[in-house]
Amino acid sequence: MDKRPPQISQSPGVMKRPRLENNTMIPIRGPIPNGAAVPRPLVALLDGRDCSVEMPILKDVATVAFCDAQSTNEIHEKVLTEAVGALMWYTITLNKEDLEKFKNLRVIVRIGSGVDNIDIKAAGEMGIAVCNVPGFCVEEVADSTICLILNLYRRTYWLANAAKDGRKIHGPEALKEAATGTARIRGDTLGIIGLGRIGTAVAVRAKVFGFNVIFYDPYLPDGVDRSLGITRVYSLQDILFQSDCISLHCSLNEHNHKLINDFTIKQMRPGAFLINTARGMLVDEAALAAALNDGRIRAAALDVQESEPYNPATSVLKDCPNLIITPHSAFYSDQAVFEMREMAAGEIRRAIIGHIPESMRSCVNKEYLLMRSVNGSGPSFPYGVRHPGDTTQPHGIPHHAHVMLDPKHTDGTGEH
Repeated sequence: MDKRPPQISQSPGVMKRPRLENNTMIPIRGPIPNGAAVPRPLVALLDGRDCSVEMPILKDVATVAFCDAQSTNEIHEKVLTEAVGALMWYTITLNKEDLEKFKNLRVIVRIGSGVDNIDIKAAGEMGIAVCNVPGFCVEEVADSTICLILNLYRRTYWLANAAKDGRKIHGPEALKEAATGTARIRGDTLGIIGLGRIGTAVAVRAKVFGFNVIFYDPYLPDGVDRSLGITRVYSLQDILFQSDCISLHCSLNEHNHKLINDFTIKQMRPGAFLINTARGMLVDEAALAAALNDGRIRAAALDVQESEPYNPATSVLKDCPNLIITPHSAFYSDQAVFEMREMAAGEIRRAIIGHIPESMRSCVNKEYLLMRSVNGSGPSFPYGVRHPGDTTQPHGIPHHAHVMLDPKHTDGTGEH
C-alpha cells in the first residue's frame, strides 16, 4: 500500500527543517530547541484525521500532522524520520518492530487509558516515553456498565426488539415466555474484578440498585472495602463462586489474557451474568459461546471483543443466545472525548517544553526509562524531545514482571 504523505498544519514563517548528513549524530538528547529561530518539532496523529482540538494547544510549539494510518506501513517516511511526538487512538498497534521505524520519536501519548496496543517495555528501552489519559471517561464507562447490567437483568433490550418486530406479547403466558430469564436485582451479588476508578464508580452505582457488591483486586490497600461499604475477597476463585453477576474492570496484560475461559467459567455460579467493558482479550469468546449455548452463563454483554470491529459473519458468538454486543462505545460522550483529546495534547506539550519523564503526568513506562541509566545501559536523556539525527539506542533491560491485575492500570477501559 502506498504511503500517504502526512497532512501538515503549520504557521507561516516557520523555517524548513535542515537535512542531516548520513554521518550526523547527536549522542546526547538535550532540551528541545524551541523558539522563533529554530524549526518546530513534528508531532503526528497516527490513526486519525481530526486535529481540531489538539492544534490550538500545540500550534505555538509544534508542527502538527495527521497520518490516518492503520499500520506503520501506511505512515509517510517524513513522519517516521522526523516526528518527535505521536498521538494515537486504539486502531493502530506499535510493537517493537514498529517502534524501530521511528528515527526520532521521543514520546507517544495514547488518546485513552489502555496501552495494550503499545509495547511499552520496548519503547522504554529505546528512550521513548509512553503516556496515557487515565480517568477521562470514568463516568461514561461506569454508566454504560450499569446500563448493560440492567439490560441483562430486566431483558429490556430483547423485549424492546420483540415489540419493535411486531411480536404479540399480551397476557401473562405470552409475557412469561418473552421475558424468561428476567431477574430481581435487590439482594444479588455483583462481583467486580479490578477496583480502579471505573470499578469503584460501578460499585457506588450498583449499591443504589440493591446489589451486594464484592470485589477482587490484590493491589489495593486494606480498608478500601470499608470506606466504600463493600466486601473484599482475596482470590479470583472466590469472586467467581460468590457472584451472581461478574463485571470486568482490569487492564489487559500477559497474565490475565483470556481470564474468563472454560476453566474459570466452570467456577462461576450456574446462570450467572457476565459484563466486559474493559478489554476484549480478557474473555475467551469460544468458551463464552459454549457457556451461553448450554445456559451455564445466563446472559452476557460485551462492549469489547477479541477482534474489533466486531464481525458477526466470522465471530464464534454470532449465533449465541442472550448476548448483547456494543461497538467499543462505553467510553464515549461528546464531553469525555473532548476532554480526553485536550489532556493528550497537553501531555505532548509538556514533553516538548519540559523534561521527560519528570514533566509527564501519566508516563506508564517510567521505570524502563529510569532503569536505563541505573543499569548503565546507555546515556540518560531526561530533558525535552531528542534532537533530529539522534539514533543512539540503549541496550536491553530486565523485564519487569506484571501479575494478574496491573497495579497501575486497573481501569482497563476500552476505547477507552
